[in-house]
Amino acid sequence: MFDVAGRQRKKIARTFTAAKRLKLHGGESAPERAITFLKFLDEWVERYRGQGRRGFRDQTREEYRRLIRTYAHRHFSTRLKLVDVSAYLLARFVDWLCDEEVQGRRLSDKTIANIVIPLRTALKTAAREGLIRHNPSQDLALPHREDDPDDEDDVRVFSRGQLAAILSTAPDEHRLLLELLAGCGLRISEAVALQRRHFRLDDGPPAVRIRRAYVKGRIVPPKSKHGRRAVLLPPPLVWKLRARLDAESGEATDLVFRTDDGGFLDADALRRRMLKPLVEEAGAGWAAFHAFRHTFAAIHLSEGTAIVAVSRALGHHSPAFTLSRYAHLLPGELAPPLDLAAVLSAARVCPDQSG
Repeated sequence: MFDVAGRQRKKIARTFTAAKRLKLHGGESAPERAITFLKFLDEWVERYRGQGRRGFRDQTREEYRRLIRTYAHRHFSTRLKLVDVSAYLLARFVDWLCDEEVQGRRLSDKTIANIVIPLRTALKTAAREGLIRHNPSQDLALPHREDDPDDEDDVRVFSRGQLAAILSTAPDEHRLLLELLAGCGLRISEAVALQRRHFRLDDGPPAVRIRRAYVKGRIVPPKSKHGRRAVLLPPPLVWKLRARLDAESGEATDLVFRTDDGGFLDADALRRRMLKPLVEEAGAGWAAFHAFRHTFAAIHLSEGTAIVAVSRALGHHSPAFTLSRYAHLLPGELAPPLDLAAVLSAARVCPDQSG
């Protein structure tokens, strides 16, 4: 018998010596206590299979590996035991991530939350498998700082005047790319991965088909089946795209937006060198590429486009998610008063025939 959080627990040991070890270590066997935190993270990320029906995607596993290697391995001691990981140590890890001098740059709140995800999930697995008595990350507080310009979840939109100024002053070589982001609500990772074959300009309603994205140097499929979609193109954009494709002969698999040598554009470099001066001049220095996507949604909602149609164009998994992100952009704050007399009068004039 041993005590856990004031309650008596029981574990069975094969020998008296093993039982003494269990009692000494609070219910953990010696081999379990010997596992280091970093070793467990490295082992866990290779065998984790996810919890949902869709399982665990290979690119997500690769991203978890990168986050663990880049941040957890830099911060935590190689001698730190898994059973010794505490809420205090995890909170200091978050403080370390927030330290701009240590990181050499400002990590956005969203980035920090993403870095913590594999640690939280791994510790949840360890608790479920009985390697630790409780999950110390369960109530871990994450930063919610004001004025976080890099946070894509901060839904801010361009005014129509700002959007017009940005598009009119954009350099010729990148104006069509920005117009596509604004006119179709694409992610920058989706736009830079577009090939000639992804545009349907002459057969049926003009549209761009989203089938992949370029993320951190790799081509990856959409996050879900909803991300595979066709987005209708407005006529002015169709004319410009047709002129662009006709002027530049090439193979169906050639990139539409590319470097001089035909390679993928670097979204981070584009943001620093091209977009940042444009948005600052337009009075929207807070903006990143995602602002075009948010503005696309905001304009559609302000003009009464059905939330289902907006959700499908954005590639969201459900209209409910789209509504939760953009509800504050919908016109009007209060529902109009309901004229019950008129409603009931109409019911008397047109009685329900269903019965």
